[in-house]
Amino acid sequence: MAWSCWQHDPRGHSPSEATLASLEPMEPVLHQRPGACRALQAMTGDALTSRAWLDALAAIGQRHRVELDGRAMIWRRWGSGPPAVLLHGGHGCWMHWARNVIALGARHTVWVPDLPGFGESDLPAQPSLEAVAQMTRQTLGALLPESTPITLVGFSFGGLVAAQVAALRRAVPRLALLGPAGHGGPRRPKGDLLPWRPALKTQDHEALRAVMRHNLLMHMVHQASQVDDLALTIHTDACIHTRLRSKPLSRAAGLSDLLASYSGRLLLVWGEHDVTADPLTVMERLNTRRSACTALTLKGVGHWVQFEAAERCNGLLNDWLQAPTLQEK
Repeated sequence: MAWSCWQHDPRGHSPSEATLASLEPMEPVLHQRPGACRALQAMTGDALTSRAWLDALAAIGQRHRVELDGRAMIWRRWGSGPPAVLLHGGHGCWMHWARNVIALGARHTVWVPDLPGFGESDLPAQPSLEAVAQMTRQTLGALLPESTPITLVGFSFGGLVAAQVAALRRAVPRLALLGPAGHGGPRRPKGDLLPWRPALKTQDHEALRAVMRHNLLMHMVHQASQVDDLALTIHTDACIHTRLRSKPLSRAAGLSDLLASYSGRLLLVWGEHDVTADPLTVMERLNTRRSACTALTLKGVGHWVQFEAAERCNGLLNDWLQAPTLQEK
């Protein structure tokens, strides 16, 4: 895969429309292969490797490549029903939602991208939140017209991107943010993250695995038992393919202003032990007493709530997605 470099064209021009460059054939979507879905759900680490499980998960979806101004963004789709768009976190990719797309795809068409500068997607035109959100919004528009109502669900940095996209796109009646970045409030770090690139450079796989395990426990996951082979595979792969530095964007305090102008139904979720925020303080900062907002914490888990507490999170999201929007009431 050819990675793009930062490019900025200072010449003024009208915004280009995103074009759907290709739909790469995969296995049919979930609702067309219920047997495959059941088999995938039954697979365990003893039955096959985490990499094979992830490949199988990707294969029962569809992969879309959408181009915008010469830059490509990769989208994946599972399931059938009203559209729900899931945005991953920093140092992430679509696999941040690996434990969720089947459960959510039972009732919804689930769209999951690699955000610009992550996974297989090219870098945005500029290293800014606005450029990431615009590329996300415009490439999504090639798949789902802007008049189509969608639910946006964002995790961590993806939560900040989701709030920005919701401010740009007209039809977003529901917005769910899991451990969102950009709140500007206090953090609760457990310890320092370790550099992983030296182990990658020397191809010391055991050392790389140890560093990734440490970093997952420091930042992403609370329970050591949840740092399994799947978590390590996802986190390692996502880190290696990350090219956009999202940390400066995540640490800025722009989320509150974005949510102040959002009038749809809002869900805010944190893990009890999320190191990126003090949930109670952030709830107050984001004015979660608004009538259309539900804010809660999931006990016993850390930042990566939809992975560490997948069953609880899937149930919560499915129930929330079934509730009527403000327009439907």
